[in-house]
Amino acid sequence: MSATKTAPQARGYTATKDQLSTRLRRIEGQVRGVEQMVEDDRYCIDVLTQIAAIQAALDKVALGLLDGHARTCVVGADGELQEERTAELMAAIGRLTRRG
Repeated sequence: MSATKTAPQARGYTATKDQLSTRLRRIEGQVRGVEQMVEDDRYCIDVLTQIAAIQAALDKVALGLLDGHARTCVVGADGELQEERTAELMAAIGRLTRRG
């Protein structure tokens, strides 16, 4: 028996996947920088400022993903699937807006 592979489904972010990966690697570097700041016993407010910058960068990534999802996965869906995906989108927005 041979396993057949299907082509991966295009996602809302597929067209900007390289940009998304670059942005996430940059955020990863920022997180490592904060870890180093803690290791170096840097001033608390400086560490918190960098954490806020990381959160803002992640929010920007999340908003881009939400935008792509809304434009490709929700708007392009038919009937009942569109309703399901709209509910899914709203739940994701709810999770993103709850903090702390």
